[in-house]
Amino acid sequence: MKRVLFIFAILLPLFTLAQKLNIDASISGLADDTKIVLNDLENPGSPVAEAVSKNGSFHLAGKLEGPSLLGLMIGKDLKTAVFLGNENVKITGSVNDDPVNWQYTGSKTQADFMNFQNDFVPKFQALNLLAQRIQMGDEKAKPALDSSIDKLQNDIDDFIKTRPSSPVSTLVILSTIGLTEDVALLEKRVNMLTSEATANVFGGHLKKAVIDAKFNTVGSVALDFSQADVNDKQVSLSQFRGKYVLIDFWASWCGPCRRENHNLVKTYNKYKDKNFTVLGVSLDEDKGKWLAAIKKDELTWTHVSDLKGWENEVAQKYRITAIPRNLLLNPEGKIVAKDLRGDDLDDKLEEILGR
Repeated sequence: MKRVLFIFAILLPLFTLAQKLNIDASISGLADDTKIVLNDLENPGSPVAEAVSKNGSFHLAGKLEGPSLLGLMIGKDLKTAVFLGNENVKITGSVNDDPVNWQYTGSKTQADFMNFQNDFVPKFQALNLLAQRIQMGDEKAKPALDSSIDKLQNDIDDFIKTRPSSPVSTLVILSTIGLTEDVALLEKRVNMLTSEATANVFGGHLKKAVIDAKFNTVGSVALDFSQADVNDKQVSLSQFRGKYVLIDFWASWCGPCRRENHNLVKTYNKYKDKNFTVLGVSLDEDKGKWLAAIKKDELTWTHVSDLKGWENEVAQKYRITAIPRNLLLNPEGKIVAKDLRGDDLDDKLEEILGR
């Protein structure tokens, strides 16, 4: 019995140590008395740990509720993100190197996070450049963007399959959730994760994201709303029941929206006598500019706005975070398609209404 107690007495300090995050760092060239701060990026107001360097080294200790994305700041010039839990971590590197390239040992989560950064961040940057080209009117970039997104979907699945217990897999799903509106695919990925992967703040965010993703899905009934038109008369979505209606979220100041208006006018004129119409919801703040854009672009359908910009109550209700966006509803008010632009909208209406 004494031997058991003796062994337990030896192991207890080690067990206790593992219940906290401990970071021991050795950074060549790091000046003495450099302030080191470790912040939780989800709650940056209260530091997780602080330290001051000595002989190129520092020690940080803190308690985390679960694996967390943290901001490591070394003085005023060096900073990086790390993904750590309550574990013992060693960091080695040089002040002449980017902290993202320092060596981190003792944390599988951080190793996964570095793989995520190395593999996905360059691809995200490439997607952003293609999206910018499309916004500038370069339609040739669209096939390249679609192809890149398809390839990235495979990369996402591969990452999750090989790391189903990693909190970083949860972050990967969250970071790429906007690349697809396929709720079934999203749920499939979530179901691949173990409880260990989701037992953190990102697991909570992912749960909410799945609920949000099911909102306004194809096949669901669009939420009714009422807003003032150009003559300050209230117009409700329910007034359009019995018709195919495109709810078009746009603004006079939105360049891609204005360019898309040219296509939308042609499609509207082609199908307006075939039980189709458009209901424009503007995220404008200046009524004069809103009305001028309607006139200049020859948008002869119904328009509404509360002139609150991004705080437009309909846009908030529909969780619109970017424009142009649109939803195509059938005569029963169900969503049959989303974000149809250019020939895509024309093709869909031809499929439904004929030539």
